Amino acid sequence: MADDPPVPASPVTPLQLFVGFATISIVGFGGVMPWVRWLVVDRRRWCSAEEFASLFALANFLPGGNVLGVSVMVGGRLAGRRGSLAAVLGLVAPAAVLVCLLAELYRRNAHLEAVQGMVEGMGSAAAGLIAAMGLRMVWPLRKSPRALVIVLLVVAAAAVLRLPLVWILATMLPASLIAARLTER
Repeated sequence: MADDPPVPASPVTPLQLFVGFATISIVGFGGVMPWVRWLVVDRRRWCSAEEFASLFALANFLPGGNVLGVSVMVGGRLAGRRGSLAAVLGLVAPAAVLVCLLAELYRRNAHLEAVQGMVEGMGSAAAGLIAAMGLRMVWPLRKSPRALVIVLLVVAAAAVLRLPLVWILATMLPASLIAARLTER
């Protein structure tokens, strides 16, 4: 079937998951979700863009960080419990060590004007990565007017009305479920 997610040519091992997620945890400054999407969808083709968008949506409604939720679900889908553990450890361990080292370096040099300028520039780059990932996640939904309306409502609620996330989630989840039910009929 054309809508089925791509199946990797060979089974994915926990070691492959660990190495993949560890690699992106090291380069994912400013947030790793764009890198996770790149790895899982574009580079390794472990799942389709549509499946990734669904996993990401589900992870946003679960407790904890959404990128951790996605890594657990991708790892579990590809290699069971060991895959989930490998993906999460790959995502967290290298970054934790690197962040501790960089925090110490920043603590010692935060007073320098060059360091302050670099931090400001990294914030802009991170915002750009998040915006690009958002656009790439909306692209597969372009054929669904219902999905696009929900995306626009959420963007308006967050960016224009500045509603708290909990209220956006509490209203948009039931609204999207009702909309899905009505369009099924």
